[in-house]
Amino acid sequence: MKGNGTAGNSCISKTGTLLCEEVKIAYSFYTTMLSRLKLLHYRRLQHFVEFLKPVSGYHTKCGIYGNHPRTASEFKIDEAFLQNRIYQSNVYRLVEAYRTFGHKKASLDPLHLTEAEYVPELDAALYGISADSNQLIQTEGVFNGPSMTVEDLIKSLESIYCGPAALEFQHLECSEEREWLAAAFERRGDIELSDVTRVQLAYLMLRCQAFDHFVANKFVNVKRYGGEGGESMMAVFEEIFNKSSQSNISDVVICMPHRGRLNFLTCMLKFPPVIMFKKMKGLPEFPSNVYGSGDVLSHLYTSVDLSYNDKDVHVSLIPNPSHLEANNPVAVGKARAKQQLYQCGEYSPDPTDDKVLCVQVHGDASFSAQGIVAETFCIAECPHFNVGGSIHLIVNNQIGFTTESSRGRSSRYSSCLAKINAYPVLHVNADYPEEVLRVTSIAMDYRRKFNKDVIIDFICFRKHGHNELDDPFFTNPKMYKAVKGRESIPNLYAESIVSEGLCEQEKLDESVRNWNTYLTENMSMVDSFTPKRFDLLKQWSQLEQPGDVVTHWDTGVSVDLLKFIGQKSVTCPDLQVHPNVQRAHVNKRIERMKDGQGLDWATAEALAFGSLLYQGYNVRVSGQDVGRGTFSHRHGMLVDQETDEMHIPLNHMKEDQTGFLELANSALSEEAVLGFEYGMSIDQPNNLVIWEAQFGDFFNGAQIIIDTYISSGELKWMLQTGLVMLLPHGMDGAGPEHSSCRIERFLQMCDSSEVKVDGDNINMQVVNPTTPAQYFHLLRRQMIRNFRKPLVVVAPKILLRLPEATSTLEDMAPGTTFLPVLADPSVSPGKVTKVVFCSGKHYYTLVKERENLKLQNVAIIRLESLCPFPSAEIQTELNKFSSATDLVWSQEEHRNMGAWSFVAPRFENILGKKLRYVGRDHLGTPATGVGQIHQAEAKLLLQQTFN
Repeated sequence: MKGNGTAGNSCISKTGTLLCEEVKIAYSFYTTMLSRLKLLHYRRLQHFVEFLKPVSGYHTKCGIYGNHPRTASEFKIDEAFLQNRIYQSNVYRLVEAYRTFGHKKASLDPLHLTEAEYVPELDAALYGISADSNQLIQTEGVFNGPSMTVEDLIKSLESIYCGPAALEFQHLECSEEREWLAAAFERRGDIELSDVTRVQLAYLMLRCQAFDHFVANKFVNVKRYGGEGGESMMAVFEEIFNKSSQSNISDVVICMPHRGRLNFLTCMLKFPPVIMFKKMKGLPEFPSNVYGSGDVLSHLYTSVDLSYNDKDVHVSLIPNPSHLEANNPVAVGKARAKQQLYQCGEYSPDPTDDKVLCVQVHGDASFSAQGIVAETFCIAECPHFNVGGSIHLIVNNQIGFTTESSRGRSSRYSSCLAKINAYPVLHVNADYPEEVLRVTSIAMDYRRKFNKDVIIDFICFRKHGHNELDDPFFTNPKMYKAVKGRESIPNLYAESIVSEGLCEQEKLDESVRNWNTYLTENMSMVDSFTPKRFDLLKQWSQLEQPGDVVTHWDTGVSVDLLKFIGQKSVTCPDLQVHPNVQRAHVNKRIERMKDGQGLDWATAEALAFGSLLYQGYNVRVSGQDVGRGTFSHRHGMLVDQETDEMHIPLNHMKEDQTGFLELANSALSEEAVLGFEYGMSIDQPNNLVIWEAQFGDFFNGAQIIIDTYISSGELKWMLQTGLVMLLPHGMDGAGPEHSSCRIERFLQMCDSSEVKVDGDNINMQVVNPTTPAQYFHLLRRQMIRNFRKPLVVVAPKILLRLPEATSTLEDMAPGTTFLPVLADPSVSPGKVTKVVFCSGKHYYTLVKERENLKLQNVAIIRLESLCPFPSAEIQTELNKFSSATDLVWSQEEHRNMGAWSFVAPRFENILGKKLRYVGRDHLGTPATGVGQIHQAEAKLLLQQTFN
């Protein structure tokens, strides 16, 4: 029955009866006004430019290295579409309701444990529409399908939005994205799956299942975190690799947790099963001549070339720790490093130039609960961190360890975190592998078109408990009764393609038999197989694993070149620099370059950066406010005070420059940003990657990355990193926070020996330099050496401008290098009766006090390197002072902190010398918050040092 003459506006109640005349008049007025409002709204849409996203970047004419934001995009809705939407406004409202709320009604649970939800917004009567009407709808601009009756339209909407796949996208801010997604999702049935593709999918899932069965039979007591219940996730990877090859993507970087990881490695990434079987038998994955601890079975990783459509796609599955989601920013950082290598993405004038794809695989419980996920989303589109969007796959088991979804999060879906950045979510039931493939195809196309993240919520089940040795019936009997009573997804899909005549059952069985034969052959090779080193390949092939001696490197640079670099580091033509910066930074540096004297910390850093850039290395400094520097000392990025124009002088030293400085002012994140920088550092050895904490103790927020990646990554996975961490430190009366970078924690994480001399093969370097030249040499040494090691720099605060803490150009000239121990040239060795050992800026306090007391019998020796512990250099200094009877370790930190507990046993066990401790007493916080107490402590420790 027709209503007021406007198609789709028939005045029919929910019960199907005619509404009263007064209601009809009111309803007509309401719909007329609504149409006018819609007309105004859509005409505004049609005639105004809409941006795909806020264009974040810099005000700059010359460009900022590492950031080329996309330009605004104009989007218009077709006039015919608008008119049809206005003409059929209530029908359009119904369609939009399904697009917005259809996911609530969708059949997404393969276990059918959730009751069907009544969604009032999907009631056609709410929009004055009869659900069984035969009225013909012109769908142009209203619905992406052929013209149809109202009844058929509702059936189509139910099938599309309330079936085994669902879409959440109305929270997106951009109309073009919403329009595109609606069209793609409503036409996903047009995505053609060839018979060959469907059969290949069946083979893939059956192999995945057969691998789990094989391992379960051969290794009954091994936790393998199998893929059973989620085998159709292989369809996601298959489609990602297939579309990558069609889209000029040459590299895919993947992070993935435990679930299904071994299946993916073996069935798709050509990882040799024999290596897994060796691990399952308790044997190492590395050859015997390699120094390393190895890692557990579920953290194995690989890098491989796969062929799709006659093109190679290089796939890197990065190693993962057991700390869930910690690998997310690492994968993004590695992808970013590859973009830098290929000069694509933000390193290209065309940021849509896309050769690298990042894929992040998540668990459902961890995705919604781990803060690092939100941090990684936060930086996803920030300048210097953007990789053009990631594909996210949530392997949704609908349960954590034993915690059901309803108790494990507050949101409806585990994917709701994606709404922080307005990213679309595609939900899909794992029981439908072809739907899985289709939504993956849409996700890939969306990411390709809009260069934004997209989430696939892959809803499956876990056949066993958290691992295969766990009994899930203890805590989740209802769920696991449903799991136990159903057929596997691979078997169900195989039956369907056999019943359609696409493949014979015998061929599928033969494929499984051949796969089992292959696995059996690998099993027989376990005892005789010798693993090969799969580290230090390709761009890392010129590097070595360091040995058990400390090597020394000439890191000096020609004085003339240093003067050139110093001058260029503050050359900023046509830039109106802030007067204070001009006077104290630009002019002062030019003066220092002429004299070659009084070089401060920032100057030495600029000379180190510039000289590395000059040699073709890239340098990246990341952290909060690194362009200027937390303490307003760096000013590597100069800003025009009138126009906000930004300029990085070191990127314009010469015309044929090949190395560049990237200053990445980061979001207020530690864990994700440090993980990102670690990811960049493990991919390209010729990039000096530096993360600077705003204050030293801010590393606390990134402790997981330090524990699981930086300090242990090489031992576990043979992955070298030259990552530098700058951690400002000093007991300056700032209180419990912002004082200490917790030197003791880093030293405890080092594998330095208390009883024998260290070599270069320690896991991590910890240094506390006291002069700009020492810092200069440390930075250069990170790149000049033939190996890479993490470097923790106990960085200065007051030394940044302390007149005594300066260097000369001659200190950085050819033939100079970093000195692990700095001698005391101001004393006569024969007169010395007391030797005070210290580290860091405390040295200058001690020297000042010695001068005040006019003491000539006290030598003050600086340990610039703490790890590796400089035993030989210390012994050389001790040999000078034959008359010394009092050996003191003096530190400004509390006794249970600082370097005391690290240096004391090494002096005693390696050097045969017992030290006397002088410093603050034990305390549960790094520093007192009371100024008078701080001053009293400082005075007392000086008295005790020289008493």
